[in-house]
Amino acid sequence: MTPTRSTYLGLFFVTLATITYEILLTRIFSVTLYYHFAFVAISIAMFGMSVGAVAVYALPKLFTSEKTARHLAISAALFSWMIVIAYLIERKIPLAGNSWISGYGSISLIYVIVAAPFIFSGICVCLALTRYPKYTAKLYSVDLVGAAIGCLCIIVLLLYMDGPSAVVATAAIAAIGAIVFASAQGARVASAAAVTLVAMTVLAGASIYATRIGKPFIGILYAKETTETDILYEKWNHFSRITVSPNLGMLPFGWALSSTYHEDRTPRKELWLRMDAMAATSITNFDGDFGDVRHMKYDIVNSVHYFRPNSDVLVIGSGGGRDILSALAFQQKSVTGVEINQDILKTVNGKFGDFSGHLDRYPNVTFVNDEARSFVTRQTRRFDIIQVSLIDTFAASSAGAFVLTENSLYTTNAWKIFLSKLSDRGILTFSRWYYPSRPAEVYRLTELATESLLQSGVTDPRSHILLLETPVRVQTINLPTGVGTILVSKNAFTAEDVEFAQQLAAEMNYKILLSPISSSDPMLERIASGKNFDAIAADYPLNIHPPSDDQPFFFNVMYLHSLFRPDLIPQGVMSHNTYAVYVLAWLAVTVVVLTTLCILGPLMLTTDRKMLSGSRPKFIYFSGIGFGFMLVEVSQMQRLVVFLGHPTYALAVVLFSLLVFSGIGSLVCSGISGQRAATRQLGLLLLALIAFGATTVSVTGAFAASTTPIRIAIAIALLAPLGFFMGMAFPLGMQWISEESPALGPWLWGVNGATSVCASVFAMVIALAYGISASFWVGFACYALATGAYVLGHRATSQISVKEVAAVA
Repeated sequence: MTPTRSTYLGLFFVTLATITYEILLTRIFSVTLYYHFAFVAISIAMFGMSVGAVAVYALPKLFTSEKTARHLAISAALFSWMIVIAYLIERKIPLAGNSWISGYGSISLIYVIVAAPFIFSGICVCLALTRYPKYTAKLYSVDLVGAAIGCLCIIVLLLYMDGPSAVVATAAIAAIGAIVFASAQGARVASAAAVTLVAMTVLAGASIYATRIGKPFIGILYAKETTETDILYEKWNHFSRITVSPNLGMLPFGWALSSTYHEDRTPRKELWLRMDAMAATSITNFDGDFGDVRHMKYDIVNSVHYFRPNSDVLVIGSGGGRDILSALAFQQKSVTGVEINQDILKTVNGKFGDFSGHLDRYPNVTFVNDEARSFVTRQTRRFDIIQVSLIDTFAASSAGAFVLTENSLYTTNAWKIFLSKLSDRGILTFSRWYYPSRPAEVYRLTELATESLLQSGVTDPRSHILLLETPVRVQTINLPTGVGTILVSKNAFTAEDVEFAQQLAAEMNYKILLSPISSSDPMLERIASGKNFDAIAADYPLNIHPPSDDQPFFFNVMYLHSLFRPDLIPQGVMSHNTYAVYVLAWLAVTVVVLTTLCILGPLMLTTDRKMLSGSRPKFIYFSGIGFGFMLVEVSQMQRLVVFLGHPTYALAVVLFSLLVFSGIGSLVCSGISGQRAATRQLGLLLLALIAFGATTVSVTGAFAASTTPIRIAIAIALLAPLGFFMGMAFPLGMQWISEESPALGPWLWGVNGATSVCASVFAMVIALAYGISASFWVGFACYALATGAYVLGHRATSQISVKEVAAVA
């Protein structure tokens, strides 16, 4: 059989729609579910596609070669319809969080529904890649390039429309694929495909219009476990979904106001700016009268301003502008606010600029749209204060899928950069939640400060650290809640600084947890000594080791081996981070079971056992490249989150680069024939992996201070040769089986997809436990195993052929 032009073009649109929908689901799930479920979306998508491949293998009488073109059109059309149907059903399922059983039940139901469209995508792609064995390399190249364009398509879609409308637009893209496939079929199939495209286009247009006039009809119904009300403004982008609503809580707002503040009962206007329905920042109504915001001087997160008046201030994560306004209330000399999300700046200073007081118009205020860590690295000036107030991963900063809760601001590598950009009188201050009975996060913060100081050449780190705490006045959770604010000085705190801290604590009713001369907690005193980190951490049941760029998981304090300690889950408002490890374990078990079913199920249905003869090396090969590709991909996505500064950048750059250059490699592979030539290409792949693994850390470190476009270019340059050779592995395998056992093609394609599902989860497990580098090198080992299976499999086939010839002779 020979593919037509419509086969290539139809496959392009279907794979484009598939990857677009996969990534879009991570955005949708970031809003509707908790962030640690969002990264599962792509795993479930790949599982659905694997089921589609298994269906092709298990139902040979239905999916006959003669009807391949017809089934391509039908499966593409069904994929389009199921995208919309699955979303409309999923949006009506609330997240039941009253118990673990109901919570897992609702999540499982959602994922079964979400996986359904990908079954039809899997059928379509599997048919295209296995029914034309002589053209697999070219078709696979088109598959990868279509997927690569899909990585960029999601950015464009969310630039002009909301998430639900983008879902329907993605279904329209899939319908275009159905139209192309159907162009060579009968009138009935072509008409059905045309109706699908028209329906999706009209529905997408209607949804976009309805959303713009404030009357969405397929919008988000449930955000996390609640329904949303009083939404004043909504904006989607590839970073997050932003909403603005009235602040109905305590007025005036403060993260942790001193008990000495006697609240003014005069009503104040406050707005909540939320990212992905959970991470919130306050937009304070300001008309130029600093007397109306005097409560900010009682918030412990702003205590640093008392120590360093008349300062040049850098605020990382300007959000709703509260820290900017606080610095102005303290009459600081200048304040620079860095915010990575451009739409947040537009919302605060543009859409609600009159409400917030147009802080961007103050001559001593500068707002910068940039990734904070690279921005700070590039600075030649020095700051007297660098402030980071309760910036965390409440929203899905793992929106890029697979990355869970990395945060490049909370690593020793980052803090060494911050400390180097302080003036001689400079102070770095971070604020985190503090629970007296669950102080793991503050312990880890102190470990992070201590280790960063030691690596910066400080011999007595404790003399550089002040740690203050005050209770939160309104309790919204069971545990007693507070906020701990750490002040890390470039030079040692003076006796006057320490005395002032004691006076401030007395006046504000703050508690000094740690200072150069006192400590209320022996554990903090041991940590700040800078001695025996490993022994100190070993004494504590949660992970309080200082994170590094190789393990940038500050918020995940739960060890994998502590999964049987449910008493460790309660960590106050940050309990979702410990709960996330349980979700990861649950997911790992789930994908192992599903993958096993995908692999063994078809074998149980196979009646012709002779067909399976000699399939073991092929099974190992396709499993190896499935595990290897995903482990390498996910590990580099995690590493580039740190380098590029945001999961979305990492997702787009890694996926786009690997897919495009893998597509080029696959295209080149169409001209390679013979076992020796194929083995040489697999050997070059292993060499490329070794070179990449050996140089990536040093290269990214050398360009850490570069602008975002340059860092993206460096990332692409690093990934290009890797993707080129990785793209050859699958078509080389398909050439192999097309020569010896073509009937196994759909099953082995499914094996490749199913093992990729497993790898996407276990890449996270390995990185969390042993580091990103370990995850990468395990991926290398999988490719090495696959290469060995390829060589030994061909050698065994050659030996069998020799014996057969000898027997005939």
